[in-house]
Formats: sequence, C-alpha cells, structure tokens
Amino acid sequence: MRIWSIANQKGGVGKTTSVVSLGGLLAERGARVLLIDLDPHGSLTSYFRYDPDSLDTSLYDLFFNQRCKDLDYIHKVVRPTTRKGVDLLPATTALATLERQVSGQDGMGLVLAKTLAQLWDDYDYALLDTPPILGVLLVNALAACQRLVIPTQTEHLALKGLERMVHTLKMVMSSQNRQLPYTIVPTLFDRRTHASLTTLKEMRQLYPEHLWQEAIPIDTKFRDASHEGLFPNEMDSLSRGVRAYRHLLTELDQAPEVKREQSIAQ
Repeated sequence: MRIWSIANQKGGVGKTTSVVSLGGLLAERGARVLLIDLDPHGSLTSYFRYDPDSLDTSLYDLFFNQRCKDLDYIHKVVRPTTRKGVDLLPATTALATLERQVSGQDGMGLVLAKTLAQLWDDYDYALLDTPPILGVLLVNALAACQRLVIPTQTEHLALKGLERMVHTLKMVMSSQNRQLPYTIVPTLFDRRTHASLTTLKEMRQLYPEHLWQEAIPIDTKFRDASHEGLFPNEMDSLSRGVRAYRHLLTELDQAPEVKREQSIAQ
C-alpha cells in the first residue's frame, strides 16, 4: 500500500478536491483506493453524501478500545463511494473532541498507521484528507504516510500557510527521527491574474526542489462534480483541472518515497 497525506495548515486550498481527483484517477487505472477523512468538518465525507453529524461509526471510533487493530470493526466503519474500487473511511464531527479525550495517552499518534496495517492487502493506495491545524489527527497522518502533498492556493496569503506546514513537517519529522518527502502543488491558479502569476513565481523561488512545476487551474467542473457527488474524471475526464491532476499523479507515482512496511505499525 502507498499512503499519501494531503495537508496544509490553511483551509480552502484544495485539499479535498485533490484527494477526490487523485482517488478517481487512481481508480481509472484500476487501483484499489481508500480515501480517509481526518477533518472534523467532514468535507470529504459530505462529498459522498454521508452526514458527519449522523454516522453511527467513523474514524473517531478507531481511537478507542484498540479498535484500530480489529479488522472486522474497521470493515464496518469503511463505506463505499460512487465508484467501484474506491472506499471511504469517514469522519464525524466527534473528531473535534478527540484532542481533549486522548490527551496524554500513549500511542495516540499511531492509530491511523495501525489501522492501515490491518488494511494493507486490501488497497493499493490510501489518500488522507487532513485538518488544517496541528494536533493528534495531523500527527497521525504524518506518521502513517510515505509522502506529503501540500496543495497551496496561488495567492499571497496562502504562502504563510505553506510556510507553517513545512515548519510543522520538519518539527514532527524531527520528533519521529525520519524524513518525509513532500511535493508542493500550486492550486486555484488563474493565469489571467497578477496575484496568481507573482505567487507562483515566488513559490518557485522559495521551494525550487519541492514545487511541482505545473499548477492546478481554477475549473468550474470541480464544483459541478462536487454538486453531483461524482469524481471529477467521471464528470469530465478531459477538463483542464482533471488533465492537470492526471499530470500530477504521473509525477507522484514516479517519485521516490519513504518505504513503510506493514509490520512497522503493528
């Protein structure tokens, strides 16, 4: 299983869109994909028409009573999406209380890694949609994954969120004594605006080794797909945005990443 976290400590930069787009394109290639919603707002969960306020089980439940090691229970939590071969580990709003409930307990940063160890042979890829704040959920995502993808809106204020995310990554990786490769993905790019052009230029200057050299454009087809609860490539496989994500997926698939064996988290 290959595990990618999609993260940024600023909201509205395209994390959920990136997870859904990449997941749909992986399924198009025949891969078995698990999408995981770690955000208490539950945007990814809502995308597929599940209600984060009323689900009876979710990722939240795996943090208690060693359920993250119970494969039968995990299978009860996982839900289907609109596409065969792509499943969802949903969020509920109860995740917002998790920080307070597990504070000070040992091993809480590895719950997701242990969960994925149980599902190791069931999926080829796991894509993690993360919350925009540093806490136990983001720490779980960073501990479990082999690569970090950082969507960053091409506007000036988003650069601060990017700076915080890179700082957080270095801090967490130092505490875990490992390195995690990361790719910065410019999003919501509008070549007609001075703001997008100058921000992209600045990103290239600040992060030349980690920045994907293309950009995800603004594309109304993403909104249309979300409205219908469909993967963007199901809505329009040739839209500008889908074509850009297809290029990104090719690069991510070929990039070296941290090897993480199933046994590490068990």
